[in-house]
Amino acid sequence: MSWLYHIPRDYIIALANANKIHYSFSYAFVVNGLLCAFIIGPLLGGIGTMVVAKRMAFFSQAVGNAALTGVAIGVIIGESYTAPYMSMFSFCLLFGLFLNFSRNHTKMSSDTLIGVFLSISLAIGATALLWVSAKVNTHILDTVMFGSILTVNDTDMNVLMVTTVLTAVTALPLFNQMLLASLNPSLAHVRGVRVHLLEYVFVLLLTILTVACVKIIGAVLVEALLLIPAAASRNLNRSIRGFVWWSIGFSTASCIIGVYAPMRWDLPVPSGGAIILTSAGIFLITMIIRMTLPRYREASV
Repeated sequence: MSWLYHIPRDYIIALANANKIHYSFSYAFVVNGLLCAFIIGPLLGGIGTMVVAKRMAFFSQAVGNAALTGVAIGVIIGESYTAPYMSMFSFCLLFGLFLNFSRNHTKMSSDTLIGVFLSISLAIGATALLWVSAKVNTHILDTVMFGSILTVNDTDMNVLMVTTVLTAVTALPLFNQMLLASLNPSLAHVRGVRVHLLEYVFVLLLTILTVACVKIIGAVLVEALLLIPAAASRNLNRSIRGFVWWSIGFSTASCIIGVYAPMRWDLPVPSGGAIILTSAGIFLITMIIRMTLPRYREASV
């Protein structure tokens, strides 16, 4: 599957070497970051609309923190600490499924239950990391928390590509049903949509996307990229279709600008932070538009 990004990467590098585009694109790590931006933006933008509709803004944060425990488990069982994807995916999938199971079988609200699991995941992760601190430089784990889109390697991109294909194959045929179940579960149930089953499908998709993006965007920032573009879109949308497309557009633009701007103008800002700051700027602009233009004041999903 590596040819899917090797071909465009080589082409972009050739253009930069021929001085047809900015010289920063002659470096493979910059092009890798840009290609990841084109993939992550639409993915997280589209899924983010359902995250906002389901009021699960902190779910990906809980899963991202659970990834720390997955890294520790991977080190304990001998997996590479630079790419412990098997342990991260296994632990986080179990964590996400158990969280959703608990949410369906208790009377607690989603935000309360997610907060409880978030605290538990942080405690377990911190304790487990103490056990492995002698085996690995814990500073490397900063990548898990804050990501580094400009240090993405072929393994990270292969994982992202496989996750993208799996998400597309699963989510696209079910997207309308999943979105309806997110916005109006009662209406979806009346129309024959299997709401509870789609909840588990959504949790699985959100979990694997979060884990795949953790090393690239970071556990702290992936939740922001799921939430902020969708929230900005909600400021402007006047239909469900607009809600989805604006969110995808805002998320993709944030990723591309966040990768390109620091390289183009030598800004002392990490790529992950630049992506979120760009997304936050877009949100502020949409909020101002909503407050000042009458046609958007009543915009809602």
